[in-house]
Amino acid sequence: MKKENTECVINNIVISNPQKIIFKNPKITKLDLVKYYDKISIRMLPYIKNRLISVIRMPDGYGGEKFFKKHLENKNKGIGKKILKNTNDNKEDYYYIKNSEGLISEVQMNSYEFHTWGSMVNSLEKPDIMVFDLDPDEKLDIKKLREGVKDLKSILDELKVKSYLKTSGGKGYHIVVPFKNTISWTKFRKMARDIAVVMETKWPEKYTSNIRKKNRKGKIFIDWVRNTRSSTSVAPYSIRLRDKCSVSMPIKWSELDKVKPDEVTIEDTIKRSKRKDPWEGLFENLN
Repeated sequence: MKKENTECVINNIVISNPQKIIFKNPKITKLDLVKYYDKISIRMLPYIKNRLISVIRMPDGYGGEKFFKKHLENKNKGIGKKILKNTNDNKEDYYYIKNSEGLISEVQMNSYEFHTWGSMVNSLEKPDIMVFDLDPDEKLDIKKLREGVKDLKSILDELKVKSYLKTSGGKGYHIVVPFKNTISWTKFRKMARDIAVVMETKWPEKYTSNIRKKNRKGKIFIDWVRNTRSSTSVAPYSIRLRDKCSVSMPIKWSELDKVKPDEVTIEDTIKRSKRKDPWEGLFENLN
């Protein structure tokens, strides 16, 4: 009897256990996810490469144990290392993806969900990507959530700040603002907080900038806190390790009322990647 092939090679990376089922409904194998990231890498890499990352690994498939990783284990040449000091002044090794081979090597290690810093590795102390996550109280309907996205955009527009939209792949939307990397994390964080406070002050019955859950009842939390050194946000085109295997998908502002936060699948994303990039010019339209 012919022995079944239990390995394959994609982008120079040997993929072990390619037929391992990661999601049961819909059925998605490890190979499916590797192929997804390989195909979408041309769109994803501009937003993830050369940024320190944290990943979520799920080696036993959805429903199994998840592992949060932010320190270097991967020795592939497409992976870079950055040594940083922690709060105790001890050195720790962080890592980042250099190219598509590095990305696939991480997926081979069962890293399926990718989160990135808001600064590039070569200018780590100068953030350039601000992210606002609109996190609604679970009792609020999607109409209220979309209203919140529009209200935040209106404030950014008044400030003449260019912004972009993506689904979170979970229950909210993310508004992304590219900046020239010229200010410190302290000023960057204050700027994000001030924008959230303006929104809260203008519509106190609808929004809160306070991180405490008790203050979110019937409101939308404008999460500005992620705009802090070492904090991360889910990368564009990353899948979410949730029951639908949804994708954090860049979308056009005109699609806000048409696309739910968790409805874009990996198949949808591949189809969408054949269209014009809704975030085209993001790194040229810096605020």
